[in-house]
Amino acid sequence: MDLDAARIGRESLELAFHMSNILETGLDRHTLSILIALCEMGLNPESLAAVVKELRRDSPPPPSSPVTAAPIP
Repeated sequence: MDLDAARIGRESLELAFHMSNILETGLDRHTLSILIALCEMGLNPESLAAVVKELRRDSPPPPSSPVTAAPIP
């Protein structure tokens, strides 16, 4: 892969990640890059979206922020 192709790939991923954040998908860059690569390999985007939704539904919720005790006066 030449330097221009690598730069274009990074810029495309950055743009897709920015759009993902605007749409509040919750996808990180790594996950998004995997999904894009799978689409480029010919997998159906709608099927991938269904799998992501299913995995999110079945996974436990992310840990909430830690509860801190109030200071003693």
